[in-house]
Amino acid sequence: MPSAAHIASTSILSARSVDTVRPLKVICIGAGVSGILAAIRLPEKVQQLDLIIYDKNPELGGTWYENKYPGIACDIPAHCYQLSFEANPAWSSFYAKGPEILEYWKRVADKYGARKHMRLGNKALEARWDEGAAKWRVKLENVKTGRVFQDSSDVLLTGIGVLNEWQWPQIPGIDQFKGKLLHSAAWDETFDHRDKRVAVIGAGSSGIQIVPNLQPDVERLDHYIRGRTWIATTIAGDEVKKRNDTGSNFDFTDDEIEAWKRDPALYLSYRKRLEAELQSGQIIAIRGSSAQKEAKMLFTKLMRERLSKRPQVAEHLLPDFPPVCKRLTPGPGYLEALTKDNVDVVPTAIEKITGTGIQTADGSHREVDAIVCATGFDTSFTNRFPVYGVSGVKLGDKWQSGPDSYLSLATDGFPNYFMSLGPNSGVGAGNLLILLERIAEYTAQVLAKMQTENILTISPSARAVANFTKFCDAYFAGTVFSDECSSWYKTGGKNGRVSALWPGSSLHAIRALERPRWEDFEYTYVDGNAFGWIGDGWSELDKRDELDKTWYLDDQKMIDEPLEEREKKDGRKRARQLLSNL
Repeated sequence: MPSAAHIASTSILSARSVDTVRPLKVICIGAGVSGILAAIRLPEKVQQLDLIIYDKNPELGGTWYENKYPGIACDIPAHCYQLSFEANPAWSSFYAKGPEILEYWKRVADKYGARKHMRLGNKALEARWDEGAAKWRVKLENVKTGRVFQDSSDVLLTGIGVLNEWQWPQIPGIDQFKGKLLHSAAWDETFDHRDKRVAVIGAGSSGIQIVPNLQPDVERLDHYIRGRTWIATTIAGDEVKKRNDTGSNFDFTDDEIEAWKRDPALYLSYRKRLEAELQSGQIIAIRGSSAQKEAKMLFTKLMRERLSKRPQVAEHLLPDFPPVCKRLTPGPGYLEALTKDNVDVVPTAIEKITGTGIQTADGSHREVDAIVCATGFDTSFTNRFPVYGVSGVKLGDKWQSGPDSYLSLATDGFPNYFMSLGPNSGVGAGNLLILLERIAEYTAQVLAKMQTENILTISPSARAVANFTKFCDAYFAGTVFSDECSSWYKTGGKNGRVSALWPGSSLHAIRALERPRWEDFEYTYVDGNAFGWIGDGWSELDKRDELDKTWYLDDQKMIDEPLEEREKKDGRKRARQLLSNL
């Protein structure tokens, strides 16, 4: 082997073996779905990994831990809202409720030992890139004790989601209300709404679920709706119609669940049928498509029929913008609830909140016992803890006129920094969880490359970020996502850039994120040697006697064995592997 002095005097040789694996420490912020996936995929694919996952909450689960309002559920079929490799045939209903979804993620995390990586109850305050040390310095606060401390890592991941930072609406007098004030994202589970006068402000996804769940038990419900929205048919509605004519949720029978447990192939067939329908909806977003025109006619007819007892509500709700310009919400039971005798829809703008109720711009004052703010989140991508990159540039300042990224998961000027659910990562149709799986796997590939190729830092080039941004704008120009409407898909108002959605179908995103395109990145190297990956001419197998120097013989095949028989064995092996993942 070459001496240390020889290596020091020879710039092309690096003091490492060709297969040396550099230890990496990774800090991940967020223990929701993205954090759980990081805890599964990164240790599987990255050697010598020190992974620490911080989250401000005392429990994992992200949005499914935080949101506890009445009626919280996923409007995607339960058998599609799960990991591709951890199927649960025992979902109790077609659209799973929030508590059951949270239990699923707890089971997954416990199965893979994800909690050992987690440091819950610690809130990120700031992350700053230390250029001299090539480290991320992360400042955190223990939520319970208030103690502020710092941790450092080679790589920083964020998996905090878009719909995470809830906020009270900016309504004068909101702090003067003497009744019960609630927010959909910070629900007080001790609140008893029965026989009370309740106001619900907002008709987004949360409000649309809350209203029909409060309506049967309250004395009166005032629903304040500022904007217009499309109420769609349920997702995978044909499957629902097999069970009922109303499009409402249904429970699976014990026999169905047991049959799926006994026969994984039967369950896979059912799951694939639902998934195929979910993955076929992107065409509705294309401006001028027959699918878009048909959807508008269908949803208009559906809304008018369900609001036939109160046609004036339909006139207020029906939008002048096309379906999916903003997120479609199925809302089973919502329109029906708006026709009940104890519900009043109030379309007039709110002027102020008083000590006893809500006053609207027309001078009317309606007294209530409780106000529910289903008014959403700050979706600007710059509302989280500050992140400072090269030369101290703040990510929020870089994104002041709108966020830009490379494939939604990184941006230039921020080395060794990757995002799950960053800008342009959401889906207008399709399966978001499969994208999160791909992002975790993509990140793992990047980390493995850093470890084995002498790479100190990696970040996308400014050119690659600019090209992806141009691609986004060009794609969305042909879709109704860019039409004029108020939508959290956009930054910059009704006519702003579409910054929350992936520029293409869900399947397009899955393909695009299968493997990194390394030429779109810029690198620095551990010892400044760009060819240092090849090391010093030796392998770790040469240097360590305990390692197997003949591993390449382990997949031995016998010459007397016919190829057909060998292929059958290999096929059976792959089938067993597939079933073991179900």
